[in-house]
Amino acid sequence: MTTHDYPFAAIIGQPELKLALLLASVDWRLSVLIKGDKGSGKSTAARALADLLPAGAPFVNLPIGTTEDRLLGGLDLADALKGEARLKQGLIHDAHGGVLYIDEVNLLSDALTDALLDAASSGRYYVERDGFSASSAARFILLGSMNIEEGSLRPQLLDRFALSLDVETPRAAEDRALIVQSRLRFDSDPVVFCTEFEAEQERLRQAIVEARAVIAGIQPAADVLREISQRVTEAGVRSLRADLATLRAAIAHAAFAGRMEILPEDIEAVLALVLHHRSKRNPAAPSASTPSLEQSSDAAPRDSRTGQVETKDRVFSPEARQAPELRPTLADSLARGRTATVARNNVTSETNRAGGAAKGDSLNVVASFTRSFRKTGSASLLSESLVFRPPTASGGVRFIFVVDASGSQAAQQRMRAVKGVAVALLESSADNLDEVAVISFRGAKAEVVLAPCRNADAAVRALEFLPTGGRTPLAHALELAGSLVNPASFLILLTDGRANVSLTGADPWADALAAAGKLTCSSVVVDSSLNGAGKASMAALASAMRATLIHLDELSDGALMSVLHP
Repeated sequence: MTTHDYPFAAIIGQPELKLALLLASVDWRLSVLIKGDKGSGKSTAARALADLLPAGAPFVNLPIGTTEDRLLGGLDLADALKGEARLKQGLIHDAHGGVLYIDEVNLLSDALTDALLDAASSGRYYVERDGFSASSAARFILLGSMNIEEGSLRPQLLDRFALSLDVETPRAAEDRALIVQSRLRFDSDPVVFCTEFEAEQERLRQAIVEARAVIAGIQPAADVLREISQRVTEAGVRSLRADLATLRAAIAHAAFAGRMEILPEDIEAVLALVLHHRSKRNPAAPSASTPSLEQSSDAAPRDSRTGQVETKDRVFSPEARQAPELRPTLADSLARGRTATVARNNVTSETNRAGGAAKGDSLNVVASFTRSFRKTGSASLLSESLVFRPPTASGGVRFIFVVDASGSQAAQQRMRAVKGVAVALLESSADNLDEVAVISFRGAKAEVVLAPCRNADAAVRALEFLPTGGRTPLAHALELAGSLVNPASFLILLTDGRANVSLTGADPWADALAAAGKLTCSSVVVDSSLNGAGKASMAALASAMRATLIHLDELSDGALMSVLHP
């Protein structure tokens, strides 16, 4: 029975998405990352593209739970059981000449993502398995999609996608109704529906074939290369992959239009797709009314509630600091009644145990047969050769930085040290599996300046551009932090403890201690008061949070590690 995919020509709207996919169809090296909400048509468009490629082009949907052996190829277990050793080809080989699509690519392991991107850019893949090696051509269009609410890719991996874009579902009721109506027609009779768009589908197929035939002959002029490099540099992008991706995309755009010359309009058409995931963005960048770095002020506005003089907002750059790695321990997790722990350093690698697996371990069948085969020369399975996989961590730590940015932190430019410590802890502790969130509290309330995400660079920028000034709503900050806590959280509170904004209308400090007592995650309190002036109050706060307390000026690798690991 013949199955039909939704026609590419029938996709309503989404001009950027269709442009990116058509460019990739012309030059397979233009891998595309599609970010958007669930149900926005990402998978539908990916499948539709395969139907535009030359006849027989495969479409491979890579499962998130795939293994490296399944992706790249590995020892054929069926032949191994017969006493024959042979490599079995993987999904990358199956995708040659077609489309390899990864839904929720941000949930794929970094090792597999690296391998995929290497193959997608080079056109070949290499396998080294169990004493065997092989290589083969693998020219496929790599398409990845992700829901940004479920985390992001490391910047190093993002950069290796040539093109990227955001996809949004339309908000207008008329547009949504039109899309639903079109889908209902397709579901009702796919054959009739596809026939209506066959002429346009065939035109696109022919345009792709013709463009592929001429792209190698399009030679960019020197002024084109200079224009591309100038535009990329102006966007604050350092990676030369951006220049190369822009050039390849501009060539594909010109070829698809039937031209052998790159025009300014070709560069303009593709530049946004290239820079979308590479250009510098400040999630907490100061607004036009916010002073620049280190800006001082002669003005001193008064707080309408107290009549006291308040310092105008200032932005201090972080000073260089060093800090150790922070990780929640298993003992602390259990003591707090948490069911999850992400002390990944405690997870061991694969082990060979004659006594069998520990609780939670799983048998690695291929590795076990391979080890037995090497010892005996036959496919018999020896108990002493069994290889087990230990349980792996399902996710990372959620680091929640709660930063006091009130006016008292401006004294002697204390905020420089506060930011420096926060950045140092972040850089030493967070890795690509971890999430980072940043909460700032100043003035009347606290705010989440960076929602939990897997982008450490965004967190560093958020910390760097935090303005300083105003009162100290500590209670609200702790309450807000509590709303972000999950079973794998580690909270870092940096404050001098001068709570003076109430949540309930009662004593602000009592409110802060009450909010602190409700927190259920591992935590560290960094006392940023000058000369330890807030020692007693900070000790009470740390006790309420059941947190480790250390003074900012005493923070060093040895000091903090001795406190965390007595």
